[in-house]
Formats: sequence, C-alpha cells, structure tokens
Amino acid sequence: MSWGAALCAFAAGIALCASASLRAADAPEVKNYPTRPIRLIDPYAPGGGSGVIARLVGAKLADAWGKQIVVDNRPGAAAAIGTEIAAKAAPDGYTLLMGTSGSIAISPNVNKVPYDPLRDLAPITQTSGQAMLVVLHPSVPINSVKELIATAKAQPGKLVYSSSGAGGSGHLAVELFQSIAKVSMTHVPYKGSGPAVLALLSGEAQIGFTNILAVLPHVNAGKLKAIAVTSAKRANAAPNIPTLAESGVPGYEATSWNGMFAPAKTPRAIIDKIHAEVVKALNSPDVRERLVAMGSDPVGSTPEEFHAFIKREHARWGKVIRDNNIRAE
Repeated sequence: MSWGAALCAFAAGIALCASASLRAADAPEVKNYPTRPIRLIDPYAPGGGSGVIARLVGAKLADAWGKQIVVDNRPGAAAAIGTEIAAKAAPDGYTLLMGTSGSIAISPNVNKVPYDPLRDLAPITQTSGQAMLVVLHPSVPINSVKELIATAKAQPGKLVYSSSGAGGSGHLAVELFQSIAKVSMTHVPYKGSGPAVLALLSGEAQIGFTNILAVLPHVNAGKLKAIAVTSAKRANAAPNIPTLAESGVPGYEATSWNGMFAPAKTPRAIIDKIHAEVVKALNSPDVRERLVAMGSDPVGSTPEEFHAFIKREHARWGKVIRDNNIRAE
C-alpha cells in the first residue's frame, strides 16, 4: 500500500470512529426519549381541525411519556410561519409539527414558502383524513348547491367566502368549485380555520368550504347550515348532507388531511418511538370515537406510507393549481 493510500485509510478510520462515538453518545438520549417537554406546533390559530387532533393526541402522548406536550399555535402566511419554525428546529424530537393538506401539499404549490415539505420535514404519520363542509351563515337565503350556483352566477363576486388562508385547502376547494361551476365569489383569507369559522358565525363571511372537524358542531347546533360535503361519498358523521358531485357539480372531490411531522434528520429511532405512540393514541377507543363522531377518519400510516401519500398529494394539487391557473393573492 502506498503512503497516500495508507493515509487515506487512516483518515477514514478516524472518521468512522468519530461517527461511531457520536452515535454512542446519542444512544442514551434516543433510548430515554423524551426527557423533557415537547413542543407540538400547530401552524394555525386555535379552533381549527389540526388543533383538535393536536390536543387529543398530545394528551395521550403526555399520559404515555409523563412529559408535557405543549401545543404551540403559530398562525400566519397560510401556515408557513409555524411550518418554517418546525422545519428549522433542532432535529431532536422536541419540536414536532401538525401538518395539513393545505400547509404541506397545497400552499407550496401556490405560495413562495420558506421550506420544502418533501425535503425539510420528516413524516411520522397521517393522523386523519376528512371532508370539508360547504357551510353558510343562517341568514343567507341559499339552501342548496343549485341555489348557490344560481346566486353566484347572477351576482358575480357578491358572495364572500372565508378560508384558513390564501393557498389553504379551503381556498383551493372553493377555487376548484368556481372553476367547474363557472362562478365567482370574493375570497377573504384568515389566519387559520378558527378565525375563518368565527367570521362565518358572525356573518362577516357568508360561505366557507371548511374542515368538517371545525364546523360540524356548529352545524349540529344550528349556528351554521351545511348544504354539501366536498368528498366523493357522503360523510359518515353527516349522512343526510349530499356531496357536491351529486348536487350538480360532477366530478368534484376535495378532502383535507392532517399529519404529524418532525424536522428532517431527526433520528429514525425517535421517529419510530413517536410513531408508535401516536398510532396507539389514534387507535384508543375514546380518541377514535371522538374523531369519527366529528367526521374524521383516523389513519395511522407508517412514515414510508405517509411520505408516498404526501408526494402524490403534492403532485395532484399542483396539477389542479396549474390546470385552473390558481395564483397567490
């Protein structure tokens, strides 16, 4: 062996040993995880669907680990503010993120966001999937999709719809509806589903295509009226509400989903530990029954399944956005 080759081999050996030492030093931290409170970022204002799941699952994680799970609402910029904080956090498992179809698959296709959802985040599991409800303030004299289309065509731009933010799932659901039905309404974006729902409840906005988790209780209480669901099939929690497709908007389908993420490069052993407890929480009878009653379907996919799902969703919504020339506002 030449002197150069021997030197290279020596250097490689040192690097290998250093790497092994680092892994050995990290091993107790991974094995004992978690040893302190965990921050779970919800990139929307309180009151939205992602917050409901964050608190349900977070309570179960706190019980299992004996450590506080702090749900940290960081709304703004169509969830980009909170998502960026999570993406740039230390990859040690102590900062997690609730991601949604809006923040992960849709907004990056519409808005210039300071993160790459496929590169900067490590998928843990899809927690749930759910339809959106087409809801109106009770004072609005529209009681069916047929009447909605007729009103919107007769008075373009007069109806005001709220959403969780420009480029969010509710915004894109309405844009898709407008494209198919050939109508026009005025968009007012808010910092999350919570404020968007408050706008509907107060009459500040007249209509919204909103996560069923956030609005079904208000529909059941008579504070909002629902005329359709956005999924291909009727929602189990609201079987009497027709789909948009069966109400005169053929081929329409738009659903939302939630999932948990960690910063990229978080050790796989920590990802696996979080995944196991989150799936256990989703399968617990009380959490499962509550989510189903609220109109959501618990999922609990593997990190690999969730990653593949995100790639498909990112591509699907990207095509919808391009085909309908949807742009940031």
